[in-house]
Amino acid sequence: MGILGIREALTYAQERQLDLVEVSPTARPPVCRVMDFGKYKYEQNKKLQKARKKQHVTHLKEVKLRPKIEDHDYRFKVNNGRRFLELHDKVKFTVTFRGREMAHTDAGFRLLERVVKDLEEVGQVENPARLEGRNLVLLMVPRSAAGKAPEKKPERKPVTAAVKRPAPRT
Repeated sequence: MGILGIREALTYAQERQLDLVEVSPTARPPVCRVMDFGKYKYEQNKKLQKARKKQHVTHLKEVKLRPKIEDHDYRFKVNNGRRFLELHDKVKFTVTFRGREMAHTDAGFRLLERVVKDLEEVGQVENPARLEGRNLVLLMVPRSAAGKAPEKKPERKPVTAAVKRPAPRT
């Protein structure tokens, strides 16, 4: 529109049933825009919601192990850790020692080395295994997808209890 007086700009905006919005008050002369401010605020809010929907909050998941774990139980726990890493969450592996097992912490270290080896394609070690009291703790984070083709992120499935009810008798 060019340079207008305040009254002229206000009447121009009111004729079109729009708002006069000051964009840059420090400029000389101040810069204003004629627009539907309600629509603008609505679109900004929608953009913000869309951005919030796309962001991912990283959770810390814990997988507890024992030094004398059976093979099937080990595979089950490692698969849970794999699933958490694929969902882009951090995973804390904890090996708990009881009683005389504290004399054989090397078994726990070997177990965690095996975990790292089994999960090296989906995760990497952030904090190496270290002894904290009676627990041996290892923290893994998901591998970054840098250098890889973009993959579709697996979706989280809501946990629902499926109840099977008998058919009604008639």
